[in-house]
Amino acid sequence: MSKTGKRVLIGMMLCTLIIISLPAMASANSAEPPSLVILINNPPDDLSIVMESDENQQSAIVRKVAWEGYYVFYSRDMQVDDEYTFKITTNGENFDCTLDAPLRGYNNVVTLDIADREFNPGTYPFRSVLLVSIRLLLTLILEGILFWFFGFRQKSSWLAFLAINLITQGALNILLNSGDFFMPSYLILGLLIGEFFVFTAEMIALPFFIKEHKVIRIVIYAFTANVISLIAGSYLITILPV
Repeated sequence: MSKTGKRVLIGMMLCTLIIISLPAMASANSAEPPSLVILINNPPDDLSIVMESDENQQSAIVRKVAWEGYYVFYSRDMQVDDEYTFKITTNGENFDCTLDAPLRGYNNVVTLDIADREFNPGTYPFRSVLLVSIRLLLTLILEGILFWFFGFRQKSSWLAFLAINLITQGALNILLNSGDFFMPSYLILGLLIGEFFVFTAEMIALPFFIKEHKVIRIVIYAFTANVISLIAGSYLITILPV
């Protein structure tokens, strides 16, 4: 690598370290109480869920992202072996659903099937595969456009690009998908940390496997692609389920 290339590489690494080390506002709080997230696909606009127990009623904290709705209940009184009854109202009708299966731990997720009027443990089938595939495909398209813009045309270069990104971006999205999808701030923090390791891996792997252009062009591409992916990923977390 030429002296100019080394200077550019050092400059980009310093910029990355400066960005990561910039102070950011953070708020601290005591640990959250146990939670139950009721996940619903395409929830009706008028849907409401109320937890009834001991003559007390607790309404859900509602958050909707794309086609999913999250109805969240926090309670310091939740116990693993308790039974919970929920009053569900939609389209002018209401019905009760009972969660009699033991909660699995501190944070719990069940899916409500409105048609069958029942809870199913966990998320709906193939949810993780669907969401990881969507984010991975969008990342490959975005970084692929940049890859073409930077002048990569050889088949071997594209095969290396696909293989490396499937590994790095696939691992990152699987990691994000295992987090708390109700807390976007946690996911963005996870994205920042994960993207740093993806950035490091691609800065090393891409120049090693791609020989079509000089190392400095490949390094600049890797830096640019990962910065743009970080910005795009942070935005996608706010508009797509995770």
